[in-house]
Order: sequence, then structure tokens, then C-alpha cells
Amino acid sequence: MLNEIEGAVLEYENGTMTRRQLVGRLAALTLALSATGTKATAQTQSTFRANGINHVALNTPDIAVSRDFYVKHLGMKVSREGESNCFLTCDDNFLALFRSENAGLNHYCFSIDDYDVAKAEKTLNAENLNPRREGNRIYFKDPHGITVQLAAGEHSP
Repeated sequence: MLNEIEGAVLEYENGTMTRRQLVGRLAALTLALSATGTKATAQTQSTFRANGINHVALNTPDIAVSRDFYVKHLGMKVSREGESNCFLTCDDNFLALFRSENAGLNHYCFSIDDYDVAKAEKTLNAENLNPRREGNRIYFKDPHGITVQLAAGEHSP
């Protein structure tokens, strides 16, 4: 983990990574570390290589209220909108809103190096993670039942 952090900082300092990408990479590493409860001591072989948080998707009972909140208070822009969903952008990132009776996290998505949905599905099945594939998207549950999505870095709303 320490090597990952040092590598990310070095890429930022060399100008090959933007500040936004650095923050995304550090956030992804922190999230992965906290989700596993593991201390950052030794680098282990990982199933995939996340290079940033692609987006977060929220459930909301009222799309319009949530949309207006994020537009007003965070300056997000509506990318596309339907009766049961709304996609908001902020620079290279986005927030997805889905209509649901209960508000909360729907899923979060990591951008993956060299993403290929068929390979990802095969790999997740081999790890007994029971993935759900929807077109070019793949979903699976973390150890606590939170839905994780994988996508290519250029995945957008």
C-alpha cells in the first residue's frame, strides 16, 4: 500500500497525474483499506488495479430534490435525466441518482486499468464473488454487502 501511495505522489509530482486523479487514487486506496480492515504493511497481488473512483450512485425518493441540492450547493451540472434517474457531472466525475423508496448508497464504481467486462466477469467468478453483468458494466458485493461496480476510466454518464 505504501508503494501505491508513493507511486501516485511521484506521478503527480512528475506531472503525469492531475491533482484530481491523485485525490481519486488516494481515496480509492483509503476506501479499499478501510473496507478490508487491513493495515497498510505489505503489498499483495490484487485481483484488479483501481486507478480512481469513477462515480458514486445514490438512491433517493425524490430525484428533483436531490438534483437541485447538488446543483445548487456543489455546482454540479445535469448530464442527462429521466423519470427514474439523473446523472450529474463535476469535471471528469459524476454522481448518479436513482429513484428508490429509501435514500442511501446504491453503489460506487472504480475505474480499472485495462478494463474488459468479459475478463472481469471471469475473474470475479473465479474469486467466487458472484458478479452481475449488465452490458459493459459489472457489479458485485463487498464483504459487507455494498455494491461495487467496475468500469473503464472513460466510463461516463
